[in-house]
Amino acid sequence: MGNIHKIREQLDERIRETMEDKITERMKDSRLMDNFLANEKILDRISRHLEPIEQMNAYYRCAIMEIETKFKVLSEQFSLKYDRNPIETIKSRLKSQDSILKKMGRKGIPVTLENMEREIDDIAGVRVICSFVEDVYMLADCLLQQDDITLLEKKDYIRYPKDSGYRSLHLIVQVPIFLQNEKRQMKVEVQIRTLAMDLWASQEHKLRYKKSIPEDEEESISNELAECAQILSSVDTRMQALRTKLSESRFQED
Repeated sequence: MGNIHKIREQLDERIRETMEDKITERMKDSRLMDNFLANEKILDRISRHLEPIEQMNAYYRCAIMEIETKFKVLSEQFSLKYDRNPIETIKSRLKSQDSILKKMGRKGIPVTLENMEREIDDIAGVRVICSFVEDVYMLADCLLQQDDITLLEKKDYIRYPKDSGYRSLHLIVQVPIFLQNEKRQMKVEVQIRTLAMDLWASQEHKLRYKKSIPEDEEESISNELAECAQILSSVDTRMQALRTKLSESRFQED
């Protein structure tokens, strides 16, 4: 009888432990479900806030495609009509949200979608690289002569370089994009520069990006970079002169 009683006690203990384990598992499952539902609500809320931003980004991507297409059409025309194509490459980029927010913070602009669209001009960017300096201005004229392009601002850093040595022609233009039920005017920054100008800008960015330059070396490095920019500018000038000379010689032969 004593053994039977002991066996019953052991069975009761195991049954109680099993029941406790099941209750614990159900409680854990319940908490996981609660957390999951809470996270779903958070994700849904985040999604609702992000949706207008993603929509605006889509509009800017459409504007980039419009400008890229215009330059690609010009490139095709130049290839067919002339014996050379002034466009070397076409690049594009959409400014990251982090960069936009930092820029709005530096300018003291309240962070709203409306302010972002109204105050920040370089969210969408297209860069055209060409061979010679005169091609820069010719391509700018070709773009601005199109009747659906509106020039908002022009900054000529070729004729008036930045102190750092940076050279490029910047245009802020407005271009329409055609959506399902509406037409929207979108701003795009267009940069047109030569290969030499692009080389300097690219190398300068790589040298300076996220670098902590000692104060006692800052001036000498800046002077060196400015001198390199001047050397490359003189190369552009000489190449342009050679091209003009060869073109005149060919014209006389013809």
